[in-house]
Parts: sequence; C-alpha cells; structure tokens
Amino acid sequence: MLKKLISLFSKISLTAWIFIGIFGGIAAGFLIGTPIVPLAGYIGDIFLRLLKMVIVPLIFTSITAGVVGIGGSKNLGRLCFKTIGYYLLTSLVAILTGLGLVNLLRPGVGANLGLKAPVSSADLYAGTLSDIIMRMIPENPIAAMAQGEILPLIFFSILLGICITLIPHKYSELLSNLFSAGFEAMMKVTHFVIRLAPLGVWGIITKIVATTGAEAFKSIGLYFITVLAGLVIHFCINLPVIVSLFSRCNPYRHLKAMGPALLTACTTSSSSATLPFTIAAAEERAGISNKISSFVLPLGATVNMDGTALYECVAAMFIAQAYGIHLSFSAQFIIVFTSLLASIGAAGIPMAGLVMMTIVLRSVGLPLEGIGLILAVDRILDMLRTTTNVWSDACCALIVAKSEGELGCPPQNLSTNNKI
Repeated sequence: MLKKLISLFSKISLTAWIFIGIFGGIAAGFLIGTPIVPLAGYIGDIFLRLLKMVIVPLIFTSITAGVVGIGGSKNLGRLCFKTIGYYLLTSLVAILTGLGLVNLLRPGVGANLGLKAPVSSADLYAGTLSDIIMRMIPENPIAAMAQGEILPLIFFSILLGICITLIPHKYSELLSNLFSAGFEAMMKVTHFVIRLAPLGVWGIITKIVATTGAEAFKSIGLYFITVLAGLVIHFCINLPVIVSLFSRCNPYRHLKAMGPALLTACTTSSSSATLPFTIAAAEERAGISNKISSFVLPLGATVNMDGTALYECVAAMFIAQAYGIHLSFSAQFIIVFTSLLASIGAAGIPMAGLVMMTIVLRSVGLPLEGIGLILAVDRILDMLRTTTNVWSDACCALIVAKSEGELGCPPQNLSTNNKI
C-alpha cells in the first residue's frame, strides 16, 4: 500500500504540487487562522532563505559561462551582434510595456497584504546615471558577492567571461569547463530549491490568508491581470510588429509554424527543456536553416527572457506600491535596467524568474519579503511568460535568418509530413 502511495505521489507534477500548496494554504489559513501563523511563517522564511542562498553563485557561474561560450564562437561575430541586439531590443520593449501598465493600473495601491518588513523612501535611493555606473564597478568583487550586491557581480562576471576568451586556449578551455561545471552544479541546487516550492508556497499563502483574510487576493488578482495583459500585448502585438518590420514575413504564419514548441513551453515552463522542439519547429516547419537555428535558439534559451523581464518589472513595482512607496523616475530606471540584466541571467528552468526577482528587489532596496505576495499566481504566470520567451526566440531566428538569406519566411502551407 505504501509503495502504491509513493508511486502515485511521484507521478504528480511539480505544477500540480504547487497548486496543491496554494489551495492547501488558502484552506489552512481560513480554517485554522492565526494559530498556524508561526509554523507557516517559519516554513515560508526557510524557503525564502533558500532562494537567497542560490542567487550569487548561480549568477556568477551562469553569466560567466554564457559569455565564455559566446566569445568562443568563431566567425559568428555578425550573427552574435544581430542576435544580441534583437534580444536587448525586445526585452526592453517588454519591460517598458509592463512598466506602462503597472503605472496605469497601479495594482498594489491600497493593498492589505500583511507586510511587516520596514521600508521607507530613503531606502530606495537610486542616484544619478553616473552613480549607477560607479555602483556597477566593484572595488572588491569578493566583498560584493558576500554582501549580495548584484549589479557589481553581473559587471564582474561579464568582464571575466570576456577576458577568459582572450587568454591562451589551454587556459581558456580549462576555465570554460570550470565555470560550465559550476553552473551545472548550481542548476542542481536550484532544482532542489524549486522542488521545495510547494511547501514554501503553502507556508507563505497560509500566513497571508490567516493574517489578512481574502483581502490579499483582490490585489494579487489585479497584479495577475496586469502581468497577463502585458504578456498578451507583447506576444500578440509587439513581437509580430517587430517581425513584420525587420523580416517582412507574416508573423502569424510563423506563430502557427512554431505551435508545437510554444505548447511545450507552456506545459514545461522551461525554455531549456523546450529547446529541441523549438529547433525542430524552426527548421522543419518555419524553413529556418540549421546554421541560424543552432546558434540563435540555444543562445535565446539562455539570455532572451522577454516574458521574465516584463514580469520582474511589474512585480517589483507592485511590491513597491503595496508598501506605499512612490518610486522616483531614477528608481524606476534602476528597475528597468536591472530587470533587463536579471532576465539575461535567468536560467531557462521553471520558476527561474522567481529566483532572479530577488535581484530586482535588492537593486532598489525593497525587502525580499515581498516575493511571498506573488507566489500565489506565479506558477500560472511562469507558464505564460515561458511561452512568451520561446516565441521571442523564434521571432529572432526568423529575423536573423531572413537578414542572412537563410530562407527565413515560413512556407505558405505547412506540410502534414513534418515530424512534429
């Protein structure tokens, strides 16, 4: 009997477990109330500490290994320039779309979410552009890592990755393998933390419901609608317009061609897990050459996270509004800039954006306690933003292939003999 139960539980997906944690937390909060708050708060705090634990080593290894991989590619300078340029453009457009919506709808204003961490406007100093640049350059990289200063860590990681590609091959290969191995190890640690998400979600949701009742979910619902609206606008309007302008191809025919990959992205919530489907759909259904797809799409699964960037911007602004803090233009610029960098550093795995959210909150001095507010709807939004990420990768592959004369436009009629 015990073996059957274990076998049954092992077949339940992580998504299902998180939904179980959400509904279980709502039920426990309503039925038990304040007596369960100490236990639920303790469990939620442990989960948040685990999230914070992986931030620095994950960013350091992932960004350094990624830059080394890009810099080591031969005769791909032009492709790299076009690809990175596209990724930066679309991520910025996504972030600005989210920023406009969150300032318009203001989902966090007046929210009663039981926040306890002290925060004031004085904590949110962003400084001038010159101050931001100075803050990005660490006097001591090790001290910056120890203190959790993310912008200096990103700057140092990028610089180190570039310099590794410039040293003799026998040394660069050794360091490349070292950082790649480190990144794989941190991915395992991150997967372990994510596996605990259902329990962490239960603790956080239980505490919120027990202390604030159903009032919290009204503002979370408006936050959900804000992120959803931003993703829909970027998916259905922004990206198709960019495809039309830069490739002169029909974006909606391309969308149909990439259908299998997009469905896989939605169900797995992982750009990396979807990559084989994305490459196959791009080559067999969209007519994109292997030369383009094999370079653009793996790179995109690593650094191009439009949906994640939009979500991080909206979530940070929502949390600031929930604290009753008015963010200045310079502080909002910091959020835009850090969301862009954090989305580049986000791994292509489920809920990676939640891990990277800590970067954006730290950049403007907002307490990490605010992450608990968005966990209730994060799993659903994770599915949608991953689909947006993969769709953006596919659009980039089409644009780059068209500019390179690699048969970028999808065929008029998709063949029924395709493998996927």
